[in-house]
Amino acid sequence: MDLKKDKALTIHWSDGRVSIYPIAYLRKLSPSAEAKELRKEMARNPLTVLPPRSGSDQPLTAEGIEMIGRYAVRIRFSDGHDTGLYTWQYLRQIDPNQPDKMPPGEGI
Repeated sequence: MDLKKDKALTIHWSDGRVSIYPIAYLRKLSPSAEAKELRKEMARNPLTVLPPRSGSDQPLTAEGIEMIGRYAVRIRFSDGHDTGLYTWQYLRQIDPNQPDKMPPGEGI
C-alpha cells in the first residue's frame, strides 16, 4: 500500500493486481453513513444541494491513512472527513480499473 497524499492510493494485491485510487475518487465513494446517504439522495434527486466543503480552497488531499485491524483502513482527508472505514473487500469492489464493480446497491 502506498499513499501519495496529493494524488492516489496504490494497493498491490496478493494476487498480483495493482489498484490505483485517486484521492477525490476515494472521498466521493467514502463508505461512511453520511456519504452513502448523500449518494442515495443524489441518485433520487439530481438537484440535490451538496454540502459545502470545509477547509480551504486548496485541492483535496489525503492527510494520512491508518490501519484498522487487519480488515480496513481509515483515510483522513483535507476537508476534515475521516469517518469511513475502507475494508479490503470494499476497495476491491470500487477499483476504478474495474468499471463493472460498484458498491453493493449503489449506482453512481
